[in-house]
Amino acid sequence: MFTSRVIAAVGAATAWMIPKTTAAHEVYVLTPQQISEALSRPAFSEWQTLITNLDQVLLWGCIAAIVVLSVFFILISRSVERFFDPFLSKLPPYAPLISRVSIGLGLLSAAYHSALFGPELPLVLVFGSLAPLIQALLGITGIMCIAGFFVRIASLILLAIFAGAFYSQGIYMLTYANYVGELFLLLILGAHVLGYHHKAHDYIHAPGWLLKIKHTLVPYAFPLLRIGFGVSLLFASLYAKIVYNNLALAVAETYPAIPAFFGFEPHFLVLGAAIIEIVLALFFILGIEIRFAALFLEFWLGLSLWYFGEAVWPHFILIGIPIAFLCYGYDKKSLEGLFMKRYGRHPVL
Repeated sequence: MFTSRVIAAVGAATAWMIPKTTAAHEVYVLTPQQISEALSRPAFSEWQTLITNLDQVLLWGCIAAIVVLSVFFILISRSVERFFDPFLSKLPPYAPLISRVSIGLGLLSAAYHSALFGPELPLVLVFGSLAPLIQALLGITGIMCIAGFFVRIASLILLAIFAGAFYSQGIYMLTYANYVGELFLLLILGAHVLGYHHKAHDYIHAPGWLLKIKHTLVPYAFPLLRIGFGVSLLFASLYAKIVYNNLALAVAETYPAIPAFFGFEPHFLVLGAAIIEIVLALFFILGIEIRFAALFLEFWLGLSLWYFGEAVWPHFILIGIPIAFLCYGYDKKSLEGLFMKRYGRHPVL
């Protein structure tokens, strides 16, 4: 009896953890029929693809390693540091503003399109009869974020909405962990600059206990954003290019000019994209070459939006957060920041 109950409990938990919305970002360029067909087929073997193309994997792996090491040696150059620092040192105060406005635009767009963070999450599907209320809250909190008006209250409301969506949709919501990282940043920093309740307003009007909590948590604001952003990239890649890799394969087959341009077989292209995205996500999570990773991501995201003609609104936060990282650079908890600090250096890229 006890064993059967345990099995039933594990089964229920597993069913809850399986994503109820099977789409990921590939939904933006595929039709519902293509998505359904891709999900109905068993995933192809990434390992077999790797073995078949082992020479290509080793070649491009060496090229990637050379690029990463070259960037590392550039960033530890004293001359490069002296050249860029006078400009880059002025940018960090604007990073919270950029991230705050980007999430505000994303929320307003989500309210307008009646979908939570992306078109694959219509509010009616996620929240049922509460959809009109959630739509109104998304619009109101979006305006609050952009204006910098009671940003912490807006963040708490949105975290509750995200928790409800996670309960409804399960682990798939990790695709949007970047929103959670952004909301924790706003919860800690508030409006910060160029907002109604800016940081000077905090110090004048906020109670002492709140300022003490803020002072304690400020060093964790950007690490939380960085980790949340990295987790969203990592999960999206694992979801659509490993677990349900036929979604990404369908994109490659629908747009044959892409594998033809790179000279890759579609299966190998999906494998390569998965490896690149996973490594990029780990760079953000660990805090390695953050500005370089942000530039790299913005470049390919821009090409993707231009080539596929995707809707821009689900990407507002994906565009805004890397720009914020370009401005802010390395936080004190990042792996490379900690390493360079030992030698009294400041990473440039």
